[in-house]
Amino acid sequence: MIKEEDWQARYGQPKRKRRRGKWRRRIRRFFTWVVVLAALAGWFLWQQNGLSTETLTVSSAPDGFAGYRIAVISDLHGKEFGENNQRLLDFVAGLEPDLIAITGDMIHDEAQLAMVPPVAEGLAAIAPTYYVTGNHEWAAGVVRELEPMLENCGVKVLSNEYVVLEQGGDRLALLGAEDSNGYADQKTVGELADQVRQEQGDVYEVLLSHRNNRQEEYAAARVDLTLSGHAHGGLIRLPGTDGLIGPQREWMPDYTAGLYDLDYGQMAVSRGLGNQFPCFRLLNRPDVPLVVLE
Repeated sequence: MIKEEDWQARYGQPKRKRRRGKWRRRIRRFFTWVVVLAALAGWFLWQQNGLSTETLTVSSAPDGFAGYRIAVISDLHGKEFGENNQRLLDFVAGLEPDLIAITGDMIHDEAQLAMVPPVAEGLAAIAPTYYVTGNHEWAAGVVRELEPMLENCGVKVLSNEYVVLEQGGDRLALLGAEDSNGYADQKTVGELADQVRQEQGDVYEVLLSHRNNRQEEYAAARVDLTLSGHAHGGLIRLPGTDGLIGPQREWMPDYTAGLYDLDYGQMAVSRGLGNQFPCFRLLNRPDVPLVVLE
């Protein structure tokens, strides 16, 4: 055992003080790791809950609708941003939309029906709001309850039908396609678009349809603009990718976020707002894209 005087001669300090210094370094290291882990946890939670938006400018719309603003709500999956989704409602109101398009997957479980009225009524109070089903509402067997509930809350359900909007002397047809998980004998997007042209003539067509990966069908139907979601932005968005995981769990999907030119027309895709466990988001915060017509 080293004597105290030999320890001090060798290490330049009393033996006890050196031990205390070692413990101080360990404590500092411990608290440094605590801070780092807390920062990483906070950043991860922000990735799941921090609302974001991007402006997607579409230049092919009629002159009368120049500046028309459409907020796209997609893939909420029963998630609540604050009590009664108030944080989401405030965020959407801040975008000052002229119209709100809900493109499916509001919920994925019957137990989530209770959260629908507050968010539906809140959105309808901001701007005229239209809804089409996603695949999860059909899979959960809630469509027969959900659609009348939304109508009672002031949201217009577009069940393979359309409405005509007029502004500045121009007209715009807003089409809504039920998801393909729905009735087997329902209208196709092409049939719905043809019906609009037969009944309304040459009119700009905006389609609400949940699935982003049916882009060839939208182009073949000659729809001018499609609003969709479904892919959740590819979940993990690394630079140079359109996300890593697609809606069928395929790797490196396409058409998952933003505005795309199709063979005919364009498609605006929301990265969505919620997820279904165990999915999570990285570099892909909850998204309310704002489509601006010019």
